[in-house]
Amino acid sequence: MARVIFYEKPGCKNNTKQKTLLTAAGHEVVAYNLLTEPWTVERLHSFFGDRPVAEWFNRAAPRVQSGEVIPEKVDPQTALVMMLRDPLLIRRPLIEVGDRLMVGFDAEKIDAWIGLKSKDETLQEIMEKLKSQDLQSCSHKHGQGHGNGQDHKQGSCQH
Repeated sequence: MARVIFYEKPGCKNNTKQKTLLTAAGHEVVAYNLLTEPWTVERLHSFFGDRPVAEWFNRAAPRVQSGEVIPEKVDPQTALVMMLRDPLLIRRPLIEVGDRLMVGFDAEKIDAWIGLKSKDETLQEIMEKLKSQDLQSCSHKHGQGHGNGQDHKQGSCQH
């Protein structure tokens, strides 16, 4: 099985589900806080590959939700600088296995890449339930779900 380096927002429910899915498939998950990682422009850019810039952004980030940042109107260099200054803008998770990097959690792509199957029948049932859920989007959009308007301040999201 694979050793998966997993950059997450601690406390995010979907990141927790994603790690559970990887662990149930027998992978070793080593999690890091995406918000406090000492990113460089080059290192961060390496996770995005040939994806369009708009796909680099976390759509649930407060600055995106408010309309202050419009991902479709940002050039690559500006996007990277913005993300270094405000890591909440980074789409998550960032995943690294060996020398391959990716952004987001597309269960089908990850299954084809490193496998998301378990030999344990009970774990496989749990995994199928998790895979049927939306593991890409934040389950609580900014300003909704917690009622305090502070949902996605750095380190404050508890889902």
